[in-house]
Amino acid sequence: MLASPRAIGAISLLFVSLAAVADDSLDEIVVTADLRERELRQLPASATVLDSRLLATAGVQHFQDVINLVPNLNWSAGTSRPRFFQIRGVGELSQWQGAPNPSVGFLIDDIDFSGVGMPATLNDVNRIEVLRGPQGTAYGANALAGLIAVNTNDAHRDSELEAGLVVGDYGTYGANAVIGGALGSGDTAWRLTAGDYRSDGFRHNTFLGRDDTNGYRESQARLKLGTQFGEKLRARFTAMWVDLDNGYDAFSIDNSRTTLSDKPGQDAQISRAVGIRLDYDAHAVQVISRTSFSDSRSVYSFDGDWGNDDSWGANSPYDYFQRFDRDRDALSQDLRLVSRDNVDDGADFAWLAGVYALRTTEDVRQTDVWRDLQWGDGNTEFLSEYRATNLAAYGELEWRVGDRTVLSAGGRAERRGADYSDSDGATFSPDETMYGGSVSLRHEFGARRTAYARLARGYKAGGFNIGEALPDNLLTYDTETLHNLEVGYRARNEDGTLNYDVAVFYMRRHDQQVPTGVQLEAGDPLTFVQYTDNAAGGENYGVEATVGWRPFVSLLVDARLALLETRYLDYVIEDVGLDLSGREQAHAPQYQFDLGLEYRRSSYFARLDFAGVDDFHFDDSHNERAPARVLTNLKAGLSGKHWRAEVWVRNLFDEYYSQRGFWFGNEPPDFPPKRYVQAGDPRHFGISLTYEFQ
Repeated sequence: MLASPRAIGAISLLFVSLAAVADDSLDEIVVTADLRERELRQLPASATVLDSRLLATAGVQHFQDVINLVPNLNWSAGTSRPRFFQIRGVGELSQWQGAPNPSVGFLIDDIDFSGVGMPATLNDVNRIEVLRGPQGTAYGANALAGLIAVNTNDAHRDSELEAGLVVGDYGTYGANAVIGGALGSGDTAWRLTAGDYRSDGFRHNTFLGRDDTNGYRESQARLKLGTQFGEKLRARFTAMWVDLDNGYDAFSIDNSRTTLSDKPGQDAQISRAVGIRLDYDAHAVQVISRTSFSDSRSVYSFDGDWGNDDSWGANSPYDYFQRFDRDRDALSQDLRLVSRDNVDDGADFAWLAGVYALRTTEDVRQTDVWRDLQWGDGNTEFLSEYRATNLAAYGELEWRVGDRTVLSAGGRAERRGADYSDSDGATFSPDETMYGGSVSLRHEFGARRTAYARLARGYKAGGFNIGEALPDNLLTYDTETLHNLEVGYRARNEDGTLNYDVAVFYMRRHDQQVPTGVQLEAGDPLTFVQYTDNAAGGENYGVEATVGWRPFVSLLVDARLALLETRYLDYVIEDVGLDLSGREQAHAPQYQFDLGLEYRRSSYFARLDFAGVDDFHFDDSHNERAPARVLTNLKAGLSGKHWRAEVWVRNLFDEYYSQRGFWFGNEPPDFPPKRYVQAGDPRHFGISLTYEFQ
């Protein structure tokens, strides 16, 4: 069966409700994250575009607020902000030691933040694009499952000055501003965005008597410049600085939002990045150059025992603390030649070709400190260095094989060489060549209906695990390949009041990389080792749909929904004697949906969202599951000529839910294995004010 009766019931309810993607028609939505910029209806792949209007009416501060609007996109917590994503059940749950190796690409203004996507605030964001399925031609090894691309507003010559404030419960307050306009008398424009956000973070630490040990302290600034050199050359420059100084005190022994930690952790990240895009229009070809550099320094630490000497009583001292300091740099260059002829505009043939280079470095310092009644006191420090170079060549051809039918084929060859060394004397130097690509067929049934079929191959580089206690057979793991067959259909009626988008997919994974873990020493919570292993294979298949209806000009009903079935093929975790063959994969709920009702008049609006997620496995090292949930979010606002005031409530009915979970022993003296979860955010409300100075 494709889904459980519970999932089918949820789907039926949503379709009966008749939903819409947005108030804009499908043919007005543009996708820029693919090889070519094109309208969504012309894209032969499953994708979701969250435009600025939807982000403003459904979001508050961060990409985390709107993840539920994307079918088959999930994320694992264990962090203060989403950093590890899963698309169609494919993706990482965490990163500890070893090499960065993300399955979901994450771009902000074409700058690669894959694996470090915390800077994705919603301040001055124009749209967010999510491409599902392997992007083996366009993005290669870092986009096995798909791609998330955040695009902020570009600079323009119209003068603009806007300021905003936000206040809410749990000590929430923030401010942001946007200023920009013409620079000189030519075609140059600038845009500066800055913001600061603070919140206590929904936890109360009774031992320290503090409410802010899990809090948010997020600041950012972004400068964008745009200019035109003559008639043929355009340039865009982006510089950004993001400082996320967040606490991390999310787990408690009783799985509540009341913590006992005597040494609260930290989930901080300072990212500095620059990007330059050049577009040159020659006679028969367009030359596109994208250059970017990012430096992300992060601290991730936590109280390993989640308690204090008083809470452990006669079993104290039992005190563990772990900290990871990371410094990751990424320098990339993408040079692309695109034919001026475009089959979307009626040409018979079109082509593009490109080369890509990525240099990644990551230095990690891991520090463990402990006091233990049984093991005594101690501390260790572990240092590692990682250097990798990816070089790729790619291309795509498109033919108009009929008046309304387009055939496209693309491919990519990518070479990765890496060097790793650490203070334990371990060294690895993997070097491999990987191949990906796609073939698609698109047919237009007039201007409002399009169908497509797509076969794509993606890949993800192999790697290595670190740890003296790991057996030799777990020190390395193989490259994963993924084949995706997908069929989709998009349509809208003549007046645009009814539209829908449906995709059916089947993915077959070979040498599937599986992140898992095992506790090596009972009584030592810091010996819970995370590592990656290969299953023989896996299957992921399902449906993604957005359907819609606007019965009145002022009323929008919109929904997104997904069905997903996953299973491992022939996979046994020998260390814990767990046979996962045929079991669902982790963080792969069988259904997800978001049903939204939005009422808008000239001066006011109200939006109500019901976001549902089926139960799912937390991890692969155990069979614990997160219960199903439906969260309700509300936002309403008034606006005048130059101002806007909004009130919002997240998790309106204050439902308790869990986003991340583990199964291990952490309570002396017997250390029985137990379920521990990170509770999701409770009800949270606030007010946002915006004023445009003109």
